[in-house]
Amino acid sequence: MASAGILVLCVAAAIVYGIVHDQITARICLEYFTIGHPPVFPTDDPTLLGLGWGIIATWWVGLILGLLLILAARLGNRPPRPVRSLVRPILILMIVAGFTAIIAGVAGSILAKAGTVELTGSIAEQVPKNRHPAYIACLFAHTASYAIGFVGGGVLIATVWAQRGIDRRKGVISRR
Repeated sequence: MASAGILVLCVAAAIVYGIVHDQITARICLEYFTIGHPPVFPTDDPTLLGLGWGIIATWWVGLILGLLLILAARLGNRPPRPVRSLVRPILILMIVAGFTAIIAGVAGSILAKAGTVELTGSIAEQVPKNRHPAYIACLFAHTASYAIGFVGGGVLIATVWAQRGIDRRKGVISRR
């Protein structure tokens, strides 16, 4: 039952993060969703696009994190980690991803306005020129979120595995 709890926690956290993230980015640059993504939803409504893509683009990240975290938290003869002990680290991971996305989005916008980075190819032709900085801001924010999700998730998994061998009361590695 604890394994299912870890999986639900990770998938739910990823989806909530994705929805919040996409609610913001859909309002920064609607074209990022209407031009830059396949037409899964026949709408231009930023709320609906943010909701739909927030789920589609993140549930699988939560699933991968959850499955690997189950192994790190429960596998073997080390003392298992209860689900509740993972809530705070996962919340911290989501907050770090969010702040990183903000920083990356602002950086993308600044770089685009300075002409340092630009859209190319068919996307550049389809997105109105005045919307390029906003599009690039969203692209940077989304890329940063995925990067932090995967790298931070890896760090979280490794940390959980390592901490399972430490008896916090004694400060020593448990051989249990």
